[in-house]
Amino acid sequence: MSAVHWLATEESHPARDLARRSMRAVAEREKADWLALFSADAVVEDPVGPSALDPVGAGHRGAAEIGAFWDRTVGAAESVGFTVRDSFAAGDEVANIGVITTVLPDGSSIDSEGVFVYRVDGSGRLIRSLRAFWELDRAMATLRSPEGQPGNR
Repeated sequence: MSAVHWLATEESHPARDLARRSMRAVAEREKADWLALFSADAVVEDPVGPSALDPVGAGHRGAAEIGAFWDRTVGAAESVGFTVRDSFAAGDEVANIGVITTVLPDGSSIDSEGVFVYRVDGSGRLIRSLRAFWELDRAMATLRSPEGQPGNR
């Protein structure tokens, strides 16, 4: 599933618009386009807090760290797709509720359901932060084999 399925409001808001551009760049595997959406001091927390992707839980800061995060996640996946069921914009942020479906190189897939919060800079043209609230255990419980059967990893 390399697509963005947007089921939420279409109302324009700077953070919502950038979030959609971010998801589209990921789904289309356009690393340079994705990185260009972030301010120089941006931080990506995906997921928020300590995890296998960020043992300290401080997030990935700046272009080099965010690019390395891409390489370990999107770059290592066969494809990444998004389904956004709802979207709430306020101030310079948007909180999107939905599912990220990651297809792994072996064809198995995992769904990460959560809340994905984007904050934009003062100009509304760049992402200052991306914070993804999802739980690894819940995502791993959705692991499916290439045939769609529950997997055993």
